[in-house]
Amino acid sequence: MPQRLRGTIISNNPTFWETVRDPIYCLALGFGSGLVKIAPGTSGSFLALIFYLPLSLLPFWMYIINLVVAFLLGIYVCGETAQRMKIKDPSIIVWDEFVGMWIALLLIPSKWYFIVLAFLIFRLFDILKPWPISLLDRKVKGGVGIMLDDVAAGLLTLITLQLLLANGITNFVPK
Repeated sequence: MPQRLRGTIISNNPTFWETVRDPIYCLALGFGSGLVKIAPGTSGSFLALIFYLPLSLLPFWMYIINLVVAFLLGIYVCGETAQRMKIKDPSIIVWDEFVGMWIALLLIPSKWYFIVLAFLIFRLFDILKPWPISLLDRKVKGGVGIMLDDVAAGLLTLITLQLLLANGITNFVPK
């Protein structure tokens, strides 16, 4: 996009090259996955799955530390990016989807079908925003607000998956 269009009604989004060069944009925009024109949140959530694979090999306590650091970092980079763009919660910010997905995948078996199920349930919660996600989305502002609704979607996904596992979903999946 030509530089003269930046900051106009046509586009306020950073370009791919601005995203690559700026570490704040790079993280907030999910290493460029948020720049996808259709369904950037789904794109970011999918890329989060790729990063999940090495994360899943960590001891539990290290996984938790990574989640906390990613969350705290996300508050800053998402808030800063929204402020630069002058938009409350731009859809191109997808670092919150990364953290939400990693929360959703926290205690599930690392089998492909559970990962796919976690992805689908997380996207459903993130898109439909049932209570309390919708409340957080409306009431909490800035970087914290951008992060919290996806953290809540991740937690609801985690709880849903744990309930499914506790009630025998493993009887319906391949061994």
